[in-house]
Amino acid sequence: MGKLFDAMLPQHEAFIRQQHIFFVGSAPLSEEGHVSISPKGHDSLRILSASRVAYLDLTGSGNETSAHLEENGRITVMFCAFDGAPNILRLYGTGKVVLPDSPEWDTLYPLFTPLPGARQIMDIEVHMVQTSCGYSIPFMSYEGERDTLQRWAVQQGDDGLIEYRKEKNMKSIDGMPTTLSVLYK
Repeated sequence: MGKLFDAMLPQHEAFIRQQHIFFVGSAPLSEEGHVSISPKGHDSLRILSASRVAYLDLTGSGNETSAHLEENGRITVMFCAFDGAPNILRLYGTGKVVLPDSPEWDTLYPLFTPLPGARQIMDIEVHMVQTSCGYSIPFMSYEGERDTLQRWAVQQGDDGLIEYRKEKNMKSIDGMPTTLSVLYK
């Protein structure tokens, strides 16, 4: 089961800051609904306190996490050591979606390096932290960030991104509305 903590300790925060990728898991309440696991890169996660993190979510082909947070708030963020000592760290919590037109955006967005295609911020209250061995995780070397999404977002421009989100990001693959459906009525 690993070790459980009520909040992030300083060594957990240090480990998180060293990672180049993290994974986000969420799911609808429906048994027929699909569990979503999404990799996130770039310098897009911020530790706000020992029990709160946020990440800048970029435009993508889906928006599952937003729909799941709208329905039930449940979210897990996982980090793996691909170099150095083996370790897996999970943050279990409840999250909410912060949109660009909200007062929270004005507080949170300045904490991030601006990235083309930013569509929302996931604000997560962490209620449990788990560490486990990670003995089976392979070593992998970090070569750098891909710039494909950023180049694509710049090519789309603001109007193109809005149209793309209206077409691809308003509902989950299970047909659940995402938070963007409020923004783009």
